[in-house]
Amino acid sequence: MTLASTVTIAPEPAAATQSVNRRILSAAWGMTSFRIGLFVFLALLLASAIVPEISSMSATKMVVKDKFLPPLFLGDKWSWGHPLGTDQLGRDMLLRCLIGLRYSLLIGIVTVLLIFIIGCGLGLFAGFKGKWWDTIIMRITDAQLSIPMIILAITILGVSRPTVPTIIIVLALSGWPLYARVARSAAVTERGLEYVRGLRVLGAGDWRILLLFAAPNILPPIAFVAVLDVARMMIFEAILGFLGLGIQPPTPSFGSIIADSRKYLINAWWIATSPGVFLAIALTSINLMGAALEKARNRVYGGL
Repeated sequence: MTLASTVTIAPEPAAATQSVNRRILSAAWGMTSFRIGLFVFLALLLASAIVPEISSMSATKMVVKDKFLPPLFLGDKWSWGHPLGTDQLGRDMLLRCLIGLRYSLLIGIVTVLLIFIIGCGLGLFAGFKGKWWDTIIMRITDAQLSIPMIILAITILGVSRPTVPTIIIVLALSGWPLYARVARSAAVTERGLEYVRGLRVLGAGDWRILLLFAAPNILPPIAFVAVLDVARMMIFEAILGFLGLGIQPPTPSFGSIIADSRKYLINAWWIATSPGVFLAIALTSINLMGAALEKARNRVYGGL
């Protein structure tokens, strides 16, 4: 038996055959912080979606005799029926916080999706087409970036009736320029690669190349980092609610609950603390997932 006959070819590692996106997700899933953030986020999402629907109590009905009940095991008048206590009008704080969390997550997720679609779409188009298309879109982007997002949102919502669709549209229209800039830079780099030139030689049009080949390479890394922006949009929604420009009463939101409870901070601290704790836990879980995805992306693209 010769030496050549005993040499076997090692099988190709499974990781090498995976797509970049799957490798990023696998690397992120291997991090404890990502799993903790995901489980906490899913628990909050399910609780905000299910508990208010199956509860026999109302988050908006006033029960004056039950006002200022403290959370469980705190004070003398706590009740098992109100684990987080009640507010100044006897409304259950747990239900109000969960409904506020539901709207906060809805606005944060949908807004980021719209920002991603609008910003990346315009950025890819500008970077891939170039010429005067690039000039016009980038000048609009520069003009939009010169106006702070929160100032623009306050200005628009101040002269219109704040509703959930209005808040989402305003935040989306305020936040797309950053994504357009990033997508445009990636598209400019991508259009100079050899495979794009080869596809053009074979007769593929710009739209076909952009949608079927360039976009799948450019957008997933941006989408992974966009997870962090969900937390940012939730903060903006809370700020608008605190200023009275968010979701209008009697529908509860984090910002409006905190704004209404300022005068009761000393005697009924739980009214302002409960939505703050829910918001902090939700933001922490999202940041854990986003940071893990960003580390995994950097690790994969860095060849580590």
